[in-house]
Amino acid sequence: MYQRLLKIVAGLTVSACILLFVSKDALLRRTADRRIAAVEQRHGLHIGYRELTLEGLNTVCMRGLSVVPETGHDTLLTISHLDLQLDFWRMLTGHLQVKHVKLDDLRLNFLKNDSTANYDFLFRPSASPVTKEKSMGTDYARQAHRLLDWLYERMPDNGHITRLHVTEQHNHHRVSAYLPDMNIAANCFHTDIEITEDTLPAQRWVLTGRLSPAKRHLEAQLHAADRHDIRLPYLQRRFGADIRFDTLTCRLSETQDTNDRLRLDGQADIAGLRLYHTALSPDTIRLDKGSLDYRLGIRPQVIELDSSSIVRFNRLSFHPYIRLAHHANDSLPPLARWHVTASVHQPWFPAQDLFGSLPEGLFSTLAGIRTEGELTYHGFLDADFACIDSLKLASELKNRNFHILHQGASNLSKMNEEFEYTAYENGRPVRTFPVGPSWEHFTPLDKIPAVLQTAVMQSEDGAFFYHQGFLIDALREALIQDLKERRFARGGSTISMQLVKNVFLNRKKNITRKLEEALIVWLIESQRLTSKERMFEVYLNIAEWGPLVYGIGEASAFYFNKRPAELTVEESIFLASLIPHPKTFRYSFDDNGRLRESLSGYFNLIAERLAKKGIITEEEAARIRPQVNITGEARKQLME
Repeated sequence: MYQRLLKIVAGLTVSACILLFVSKDALLRRTADRRIAAVEQRHGLHIGYRELTLEGLNTVCMRGLSVVPETGHDTLLTISHLDLQLDFWRMLTGHLQVKHVKLDDLRLNFLKNDSTANYDFLFRPSASPVTKEKSMGTDYARQAHRLLDWLYERMPDNGHITRLHVTEQHNHHRVSAYLPDMNIAANCFHTDIEITEDTLPAQRWVLTGRLSPAKRHLEAQLHAADRHDIRLPYLQRRFGADIRFDTLTCRLSETQDTNDRLRLDGQADIAGLRLYHTALSPDTIRLDKGSLDYRLGIRPQVIELDSSSIVRFNRLSFHPYIRLAHHANDSLPPLARWHVTASVHQPWFPAQDLFGSLPEGLFSTLAGIRTEGELTYHGFLDADFACIDSLKLASELKNRNFHILHQGASNLSKMNEEFEYTAYENGRPVRTFPVGPSWEHFTPLDKIPAVLQTAVMQSEDGAFFYHQGFLIDALREALIQDLKERRFARGGSTISMQLVKNVFLNRKKNITRKLEEALIVWLIESQRLTSKERMFEVYLNIAEWGPLVYGIGEASAFYFNKRPAELTVEESIFLASLIPHPKTFRYSFDDNGRLRESLSGYFNLIAERLAKKGIITEEEAARIRPQVNITGEARKQLME
C-alpha cells in the first residue's frame, strides 16, 4: 500500500513539474505583468513588451521592451533583445543574481524640452508611507551596502552586449554615448565607447575592468582609444567646467567591520588632469598625476574618511581626515542636520615638495619658485551647522631652515622699491601709477599723521604689526558669516592679505586665488621680504578712498583740499571709515551735506581706541563728533 501511495505522490509531483514547466511562460508573464502594473501606477508609465518567455528553468528572454511616460513625452527606454540567465538557487531564495547576459539594441533617451522631461517621474516624491527606518533618518551604511549588492548581483559573470545607446538631450543640446560591443568574461569587461556632443569632435574611449561579487571587489580603467585626452561631456554646458584627463583608474573593496559599520577601501588614480572653471582659476589647471588611497567608514548616520587615507598630487602627499555626521532631526533645515569635521596634520617634509607640486595654471604668481628647508602644517575645521556660531578653525604652516632660492614668475620683493601699480574695476584696469617718490601724490609713512595710521589700523587690522599675516579669529568670524548667508559676505582679510591681493594677484574672486594669496602672504611675512612699515606705507598709498581716488595723498586733496599731514582727528577717522566702501562715500552724508548720526558709534569707538593707544587724550576723545567740512572736489559730487 505504501509503495502504491509513493507512486501516486511521485506521479503527482512529476505531473505538477510537467504542468509547471509547460505553464512557466504564463506564470512568468503573470508575475511580470503584476509588477509592471504596480510600477506603471506608481510612476505614471506605459511599460510594454512584445515577448516574454522562460527558457529552461533560469533564463528569462524578453523581446521588444518599451518604457514611455504617460504624459506623452518621448520614449525613455527600448530594448530589442534581452536574455538573462539567473543563478537558479539564488532565484529560489528571492535574489536575482545575473550569471550571463545577452543584450542587443538598448536605447536610453533622457529628453528635456524647456522645463519638462521624460524622466521627471524619477524626481517626484514617493507616495508610499514613511517607514520606521525613514523616520529615524537615512541609514547610510545600509544604503551603501544595498547599492553595492544591486551592482554585484546585476553585473553578470559572462555576457555580450551590443548596440547600447544612451542619449541626453536638452532643447537643441545633445550628448550621446554608444557602446558597439561589450564583452564580459569571467567577471572581466571590455568595451569601446563612442561619445558625441553637439558639434564637438567625436571621442572614442576604452573602458576595462573587473567586478568580483564573491570578493566584493570592483576595479575599472578609462582611457582614450587614440592619443587624445578624454573630455568629459555635459559638464561644460551644465556647470561651465572643462575637465580632461589621460587615464582614470578606480578600485574599491567592501568589508563589513561590525553589524552597523561598512568599510570601503580603494584607490583612485588620475593622470594628465586638465581642469578649467572660473570659480577655481582664470587659467587651466594642470595636474600631471594624482591619487587617493582611501579608507572610508560608513555608519548609519556617519561617513568618515580615515586619516590613514593618502592624497598624492605630483610630489606632495598628505593624510586628510573628514567626518560627516547627520542629525536625524526633521525639525531642522536640511543643511543644519550636518556636522562636518576635517583635519590635516602633515609632519616635517621638504618645502619644495609643496612648491614643486603646485599644479600649473593654479598658482601662476608662484610658478617656478624654488625653495629649501622643511615645512609642517596643521589644519582643523569643526562646523556643526545646527549651531554654526560654535565653528572651530585652526590653520598653521611652520618652517625650519626655510629659504627661497628663486622667486619664480613674480618678484615677491618688488614692494621694497618703487613699482607700477594698476587698479582694477570689474576685472578691467582703470589706472596705473608708480608707488614711490616719482608720483606726485605719494606720501611717505613718516609724513602721514599717526592719528590717521592708527585709525586705519583700528578699522582694518589692529594687530597688523604683531601678526604674521593672518588672524585666525577674523577668518573664523568671516567663515561663520559666509556660511550663514551662503555667500562671500565677509572677507576676514588682514592688511597683508589685502595688499597681496591688490599688488600681486588678479581681482577675480575664486577659491584658488585665496589659496595663492595665503601662500604669498606667508612667504612675504615669514621671510620678511618686505618690512611691515613699507607694507603699510604701500597700503596707504594704493588704497581706494573714493571713486578712482587712490592713496592718502589724493584722498586728502579730494575731500579736504589738504595734504595728509594737515588732517584733523575727525577727518582722519572719516577717511578710515571709507576704506571698506570707497565708491559710496556719499551715503555717509545726509541731504544737507552733514555726516549721518549713524556714524556716531564708529567715531566714538575709534576715538576711544586712539586714546587707549596714547595718540590723543581722553579729553580730546570725549569731544570727538562725526563732523567734517568737505572742501575739496568731493563737495561738487555731494551737491549733485
